[in-house]
Amino acid sequence: MTQAKKTSSSLIVIPCLNEAAHIGVLLDQLRPAAARLGARIIVVDGGSADGTLAIVKDIASKDPRVILLHNERRIQSAAINLAVGTFGEGADYLIRIDAHGGYPDDYCDRLVEEALATGADSVVVSMLTSGSSTVQKAAAAAQNSKLGTGGSKHRHRSAGEWVDHGHHALMRISAFGSVGGYDETFTHNEDAELDYRLRQAGYKIWMSGKTHMIYYPRTSLSGLYFQYLGYGRGRAKNVLKHRVIPKVRQMVPLLVFPVVLLAALSFVHWLAAVPLLLWASVCQGYGLWTAIRQRNADIALAGVSAMVMHLGWSIGFWLQLLGLGSRRGVA
Repeated sequence: MTQAKKTSSSLIVIPCLNEAAHIGVLLDQLRPAAARLGARIIVVDGGSADGTLAIVKDIASKDPRVILLHNERRIQSAAINLAVGTFGEGADYLIRIDAHGGYPDDYCDRLVEEALATGADSVVVSMLTSGSSTVQKAAAAAQNSKLGTGGSKHRHRSAGEWVDHGHHALMRISAFGSVGGYDETFTHNEDAELDYRLRQAGYKIWMSGKTHMIYYPRTSLSGLYFQYLGYGRGRAKNVLKHRVIPKVRQMVPLLVFPVVLLAALSFVHWLAAVPLLLWASVCQGYGLWTAIRQRNADIALAGVSAMVMHLGWSIGFWLQLLGLGSRRGVA
């Protein structure tokens, strides 16, 4: 940790919107790390109306390392760009923190240590999902599974490896700036889009084997649906911008929306409903099997959550690909 403090400086950035329930605890957790690393903590608020601003201002009045910045564009990609553009000069690393996430106390230290040890231009982390309510637990079980995420590497613990993409945690500010930062036309999937440009420019991305973060999913199925609707739109926008072919794990869920449309023709012939029934059976069977295997009735709805995720992602992708509906998505 001493070496990291002497050889680098960091900018810890927290995009934020209506996080009064979490921001105070998060800042108290991050402030010791900021002191160790010689870092500033920039809370970039998108227009909170729940008391978040008062909490941040109170902490900032006691700790000059904490700075509040207003983000008129509201979206996360713009928040990070604004913070780096305003306060990034002289800093070596950008550390991105999600306001509604869980982190080990030494999270920032481990990121800087791995960046220095590997020479990586970006250090990404595993994002493990956890929940407290029944819906959250079921969504977490789905998101931590291959059924829900297709085996995405950053959804599982890693021993440390070079990757194409992962959950954004640390980035060399010089690399971030050289490729133009986040594309602010993206409200979702902006991290994967930036990772593509980093790789094209020859920069290297390391998946941490020393730390990770905890993500807390949506508390309702409707919220989960709209979140994945946005993810689908973001992925399609990536495909259109860079002319890249989706991976197999991403192409399979694309079939869900067509399968649902096909089932509408079941009144013509019952075979039209077979693909839908097979998909539903696999998802529901997975949820029940997982609940029995883990002896946890709360996650029996994991199959339902997976179906909601697949459907939202598929509809979002096709709508964006075909240029239909709102392009902005849900922030």
